[in-house]
Amino acid sequence: MADPQAELRNMKPKHDFLIAIDSDGCAFDTMEIKHKECFIPNIIKYWNLQPVSKHAREAAEFVNLYSKWRGINRFPALIKVFDLLRERVEVQKRRVEIPVAQPLRDWIVKETKLGNPALKTEVEKNSNPILEQALEWSEAVNATVANMVHGVPPFPFVCESLEKISQWADIIVCSATPCEALQREWEEHDMTKYVRVIAGQEIGSKKEHINLASNGKYSEDHVLMIGDAPDDMKAAKTYNAHFFPINPSKEEESWELFCKEGSDKFLNGEYTVEYESTLLEEFEKLLPESPPWKR
Repeated sequence: MADPQAELRNMKPKHDFLIAIDSDGCAFDTMEIKHKECFIPNIIKYWNLQPVSKHAREAAEFVNLYSKWRGINRFPALIKVFDLLRERVEVQKRRVEIPVAQPLRDWIVKETKLGNPALKTEVEKNSNPILEQALEWSEAVNATVANMVHGVPPFPFVCESLEKISQWADIIVCSATPCEALQREWEEHDMTKYVRVIAGQEIGSKKEHINLASNGKYSEDHVLMIGDAPDDMKAAKTYNAHFFPINPSKEEESWELFCKEGSDKFLNGEYTVEYESTLLEEFEKLLPESPPWKR
């Protein structure tokens, strides 16, 4: 069986710098359409949440778009939606049984490659109805995304940034999205020519992507992650890499700043702790921990 991580592990530097870039919500304005039109309808359908569909939608939008959990893998995000629904008074009053999905929780804890191939392998080994339901839901999400999401261009200044930094940095896509969707979306807009590897959920977590691509190959201060979510920042900080935030709802301004200023500072050794802290201060204010119905 082929090693899904081999391409990242065996990647040899062509430049002295490595830049990892998230895709959904960071390079592409696809977060809203994917979650509102693809993920959430399938959550309601496959997990029998029709009696509380309004609250399920609110919880899923909060987790995946408007909170500190934005950008996390679909399976932990699904569990977080269930947990928020279970504790909400309005849902309790409806006497609707919200899944605990303990087998899925257990699988998330032990598995790092949180994608359909690994889940399918687990289902084949352990014929558990909850895991089967999770796989069916996830496959339906992928099918809906393939059918629905096309023609969504990258944010302004993304291609200009890629053209600029590809002259002096190795670039990888570092995402929790399935590899097939990433490949399709980056190819659709002729952007694969800028990147060395497109790494999605089947290859591991974002932390693993950065470690596999950078470990022993680049100086710590020569590695940068560009992302729109706290999970991207955590992945970078795990390996002392720099982080440049793409602020949700201010993506165009963020990419213009990176293109015209941040990229030059990174190249010239001027991407200081003070500069990064200024960027993070605004970024961290945009994604709360508490949902609006609790405030």
